[in-house]
Amino acid sequence: MRIEIGPVTRLEGHLNVLTTVKDNTIVEAQCVGEMFRGFEMILRGRDPLDAQQITQRICGVCPYAHAIASSYAQEQAFGLRPPPNGRIMHNLIQGANHLYDYLFHFYQLAALDFVDITAVLKYSGKDASLVKVRDWVKAELNSGRKYPAAPFLPRLEGRYIEDVDANVSAIKHYLEAMEVQKVANQASAIFGGKFPHATAIFPGGCTQEARIDLIASYRSKIKQVRHFIHEKYLPDVMAVAATFPEYWDIGASQGGFLSYGMLPRTPAPDSDRLMAGGVLFNGQVTDVDFERITQDIGHSKYSSASGQSVRNSAISPDPHKEGAYSWIKAPRYHGDMVEVGPAARIMVDYHQGHNPQIRQLVDHFIGQAGIRPAQLNSVLGRHLCRVICSVVIADFLLEECERLDPAKPTMAELVIPKEAEGFGATEASRGGLLHYLRLEDHKIATYECVVPTTWNASPQDDRGRPGAMESALVGTKVADPQQQIEANRIIRSFDPCMACSVH
Repeated sequence: MRIEIGPVTRLEGHLNVLTTVKDNTIVEAQCVGEMFRGFEMILRGRDPLDAQQITQRICGVCPYAHAIASSYAQEQAFGLRPPPNGRIMHNLIQGANHLYDYLFHFYQLAALDFVDITAVLKYSGKDASLVKVRDWVKAELNSGRKYPAAPFLPRLEGRYIEDVDANVSAIKHYLEAMEVQKVANQASAIFGGKFPHATAIFPGGCTQEARIDLIASYRSKIKQVRHFIHEKYLPDVMAVAATFPEYWDIGASQGGFLSYGMLPRTPAPDSDRLMAGGVLFNGQVTDVDFERITQDIGHSKYSSASGQSVRNSAISPDPHKEGAYSWIKAPRYHGDMVEVGPAARIMVDYHQGHNPQIRQLVDHFIGQAGIRPAQLNSVLGRHLCRVICSVVIADFLLEECERLDPAKPTMAELVIPKEAEGFGATEASRGGLLHYLRLEDHKIATYECVVPTTWNASPQDDRGRPGAMESALVGTKVADPQQQIEANRIIRSFDPCMACSVH
């Protein structure tokens, strides 16, 4: 039985998913990116210094990661190394954006897969925010409208958290999280200039000054966000895990894991990073080799050559291509499918023993949950890994902002060469992000972005092997084939950004 469960809601952009169900089990899945944007075509012939601004428009949720990756690529191409203040500011901007994104994903996008909003109808306390929500839900349910209480209702049929206190607490935190997200965005904007789409991020550093008042303001805001992470976000994720322990074994992708690492601790972006990069297959981690990344398009709506390396990739849109079902390409690493994202980021670092804080947190929480490290490859594993990322990043940002020196420069002088090329790799909140540019006559001749959700939501490759999300859906038991709440929970655990994937 062929079931179309799209459009999948509570994610960024437009995603359709087609599943084939037999005996209440998904036996095949296709993730469909439904639009074409063509940012690489837009960039051709432009001044390279336009790139970190234009590529931010790929996504309004994670624009800073695109600016950082573009800046890294340009720095390599220009032979440029930013001063310490410049690299630190890049970290402060990008790190705060990660914290915002993790909170936004869990509370506004994923939590409604588990939390029962109708539980607030039983609330008899005096919390003004919850009283307001309770009265609003009552009025909506009595309104007679077809779609009352959006985005909470209507919803897919399935089991939700039953404990009234846990639901009421989660709903209260849902509301509080929106305010905390504002604080994280304000922190990013202190050195980035604004949110979204920072104006201060530049190859060679940051155009903002390292003023003492800005440092103090930034530190204060990150402390607020960190408090919420420890006191609300982390307990809420563990409460979901305690109620739905079966999701430690649901939604595992069937390939390897790739992370570029993030937040360099020295002026050289490819040196020691807070989280280490690498490619993980069968418990073994190797260094990332950009030359091993290729992009298949056998099932993608392009007529250009398939299996090309990043530096040789081309775009020839072909909307009527036979056998193609998505505008997303199919990146592969040395021919193999990999998952990117928080779970990949944590597992790659954990298996190397790189960051002792990550190892300590992973060991603590998997011990608390009674699972093995391999079970981080799951719906709950991805949620837990976001929490671990947020704890580690928040602690790092509080230390990093103290390393700014108001007496030192924040930008390096740059000279754009006539011909050059460069790779820039970082971690967006959704996973590994790679930018490549080549200059001819001081202008962009080629620009290529290999984006997190392009990896995760990729269609089948030329050999018919599914992408990470497709493989994670296959084998899933569904109680109701027409609704598939289980499949929706798997998809949202990846936090797909379709705007990025079809950039």
